[in-house]
Amino acid sequence: MKRGGRPLPASAERGEDMGQDELLARYNYDAFIPTKFEPWMNFAASPPLGQTAPDFALWALDGEETRLGAVWSRHAYTIVEFGSFT
Repeated sequence: MKRGGRPLPASAERGEDMGQDELLARYNYDAFIPTKFEPWMNFAASPPLGQTAPDFALWALDGEETRLGAVWSRHAYTIVEFGSFT
């Protein structure tokens, strides 16, 4: 991908060196085409099947913070969906 005519480094492709506004603008893409969604696909970094995912912070719609581990402790099954539903 390019920004300002220059290729983006891999870290920018993942949103690591972007401001929040730019990150949200790129994440909430306007068309479902490979050039828009492929930079967000990083399956190699996912835990292998059967391995526990790392614990991380989550926020409810009301802004209350919890952790993935706390959700697991309250439910027999947990599905975590990451994606743009726009």
